[in-house]
Amino acid sequence: MCVTRSLSVKLATVPSAILIQRKLRGLTFVCALVMASCNSSPQEEKAPVLGLAFAGPATLILHQDIDSKSPPVATATHGDKLEIIGQRRRSWYKVRDSKGRQGWVGSRELLDATQMKRLLALGEMAASLPSQGKATTFSQLNVHIEPGRQATSFVQVKEREQFDVIGHKVALRVPLAARQLIPPKPKAEKKETKKGKGEKELKASDLQPPPPPLSPSPPPDWLTLSRQGTAAPDSPAAEPAPKDDWTLIRTQNGQSGWVLTSAIYLQIPDEVAQHADGHRITSYFSLGKTPDADGLKDIWLWTTSEKLGADYDFDGYRVFSWSKRHHRYETSYIQRRERGFFPVLAKPGEFSVCLEKKDGQRVRKQYRLFDTSVRAAGEKPCENALDSDLGEQNLTSADDLPLPVAAKGLLARTRTWWNGRFGKKKP
Repeated sequence: MCVTRSLSVKLATVPSAILIQRKLRGLTFVCALVMASCNSSPQEEKAPVLGLAFAGPATLILHQDIDSKSPPVATATHGDKLEIIGQRRRSWYKVRDSKGRQGWVGSRELLDATQMKRLLALGEMAASLPSQGKATTFSQLNVHIEPGRQATSFVQVKEREQFDVIGHKVALRVPLAARQLIPPKPKAEKKETKKGKGEKELKASDLQPPPPPLSPSPPPDWLTLSRQGTAAPDSPAAEPAPKDDWTLIRTQNGQSGWVLTSAIYLQIPDEVAQHADGHRITSYFSLGKTPDADGLKDIWLWTTSEKLGADYDFDGYRVFSWSKRHHRYETSYIQRRERGFFPVLAKPGEFSVCLEKKDGQRVRKQYRLFDTSVRAAGEKPCENALDSDLGEQNLTSADDLPLPVAAKGLLARTRTWWNGRFGKKKP
């Protein structure tokens, strides 16, 4: 009786709000543990992680079996971190996402950590580069993470969708480089066996080399053959390796990747584009406007290339201005037979192009616009030229970039809350 009275007195001294708060905390913790136990299974906990990968396509389907026609189990989006827990036939991997869902995907649809970091570095570099003009496509276009036909496509450009042209590169058409999504197992160390009595360790110097083979005897007519200087037959010329012409683009969402140059078209007005004379327009800019009775007319600068697959970005540039007398576009300045490289820098009233001289040095020639006349304004070294190794110098530091972090599941969040609340604190 006394114990009951003393206990009731102690409970009466504790505020009711504190008691309610303690009960709610306990109830929350119990509910979290129950839900975590329902969502997790012993099979998922037992599956060890063999490696890490990232979802390559915009939408990655996790299949029930190793077949693209197999029923889908779950989907992942580009950049999601996936745990590799199995492999079959070298080209199929069983992966597990942050929510614990498991499924099979093809190896070409996965990116390793190096590819993901290089793609992030490419996006950061392309975001700071000036646009070389707006372009579009007449059909759905795959955007690749690298300039290669077999490289993973992580986004698609829709028909008639506009995007910015950033750079240009010519790459050999080679198979996809081998990747190692699962790190190799460490080799077991060999145990040294004890040598018995009388056994002697042989050294390399103790081993006798095999006798050399006998030299072949000369042909009977060796003297006649030595007097006749026979020329070696000409070997057939090796066929050059096929190449593809690629363009680096930046989509409206800010994503940057590579597309085939032959599938895009720059959106310069047709009344100017008709003067290309069969050359391909690689960039274009507006240098200002000229008033006319019909309204304001742009003064256009463009660069062109005679063919695809060249190791430069353009071989000529031209300025078009509107003629008030003839009511049409006419050439104000033209330069041909050059080796030019992106980026072309332009703003109202002036522009500059990066050109390569005969000695291999690159200079940036500057021009200014006086009404409709173009005048040279000097030259300086071309520091920021984008050559055929576009971005390689910027992507060397890609290892310093952080990888995207996947969202934690309910079980992981519960463990983190428990450790932070009731775990042992470091001294």
